[in-house]
Amino acid sequence: MVYAVFALSSFARSIFQIATHFEQAPLAYLLSAFAAAVYIVATLSLARSGRTAWYVSVVAVGIELVGVVGVGLWTLLDPQLFADDTVWSRFGAGYGYIPLILPILGLAWLLGHRPRVEVEGRP
Repeated sequence: MVYAVFALSSFARSIFQIATHFEQAPLAYLLSAFAAAVYIVATLSLARSGRTAWYVSVVAVGIELVGVVGVGLWTLLDPQLFADDTVWSRFGAGYGYIPLILPILGLAWLLGHRPRVEVEGRP
């Protein structure tokens, strides 16, 4: 459910920012749109069952973790490059650091709930 909320909020924010003042901070707004796409894929794959959905979820949540850590570091090391915040700026500080905590919890849950491999002839 948390992924769905982040998918919706980050998607709406990025569409608004791109449509109204893209020229002010194109990098930040494109990164927000990318984050929204990652949240949407994660939401859809987490809502499904099966091995393929599990793999897609692991990849999406892994990209999310790399994104929030990478953009978080980037915004701290070179803040003038970002004229406006993204969902992942300063490790998700604008969202109560939930963007940093969410992929860690998500990966822990996914790794603890791996789909079972069916062995032929065995239940």
